Amino acid sequence: MAEQAEIGVFGGSGFYSLLEEVHEIKVDTPYGPPSDSFFLAEVASRRVAFLPRHGRRHTIPPHRINYRANVWAMRSLGVRAVISPCAAGSLQAHVKPGDFVLCDQFVDRTRTRPHTFFDGPIVTHVGSAEIYDPVLRRLAAEVIREHGIPMHERGTIVVIEGPRFSTKAESKWFSEAGWEVVSMTQYPEAYLCRELGMAVVNIALVTDYDAGVQEGTDVVDARSVLEVFEQNAARIQRVVLDMIARFPNDLDSLGARTALGPTRGDGHAVSPEDVRLFETGL
Repeated sequence: MAEQAEIGVFGGSGFYSLLEEVHEIKVDTPYGPPSDSFFLAEVASRRVAFLPRHGRRHTIPPHRINYRANVWAMRSLGVRAVISPCAAGSLQAHVKPGDFVLCDQFVDRTRTRPHTFFDGPIVTHVGSAEIYDPVLRRLAAEVIREHGIPMHERGTIVVIEGPRFSTKAESKWFSEAGWEVVSMTQYPEAYLCRELGMAVVNIALVTDYDAGVQEGTDVVDARSVLEVFEQNAARIQRVVLDMIARFPNDLDSLGARTALGPTRGDGHAVSPEDVRLFETGL
């Protein structure tokens, strides 16, 4: 198989272990090494690149993931649309452990992560009002519904720095703001995908109620989160693979490649020359 792909998945070995003829490759980037090798395979005649964002043995904590390297490497392989599932804690009583949430917004509460490719000489401001692609979200909803999985078609995901979980006070703050779930990896991952013109869709797998959301529930701990996540693993694997089979043939029709407009830091439109200069490394 050629070392190219059109669809990317940030996920663990469970996805590609279901497939035949998986090709492992290493990708170098200007931002250092990605989390692991990439695993290339064909799913429903589509070329797909899988990357375990925490490493194949889950050895990289969320605040130490090299998000820029991961996303740059995806784009360098030719990827134009990304599926980005993640574990999440519920912030609302009606969002139950075991549910899936198709997030349409995020709130960034991280502090230390490099979060843009535009460190100069090109300075631009990428719109973030609609980070998650609506076409792919509708497609995901259709597939999840067919699998009979409890689902919320919209939601805001709060992204915290990690590796610690929220305090009760923080959890109460997020919950009272009306946000649905909390996690540790969607920012800057989803935003960086947008900077490189890749459409992205998130599926949040609810593993627990966050601290203080439900009276009488246990305080969240890593062991209980992992147990519920593993129970959901088979479901998300099948959902992702079925989604890939239904992706639009023309991924450019999603419009993600136009996200770099309309203005640079100096107020002028981002020109084709700007984009070509930035993409010379791709």
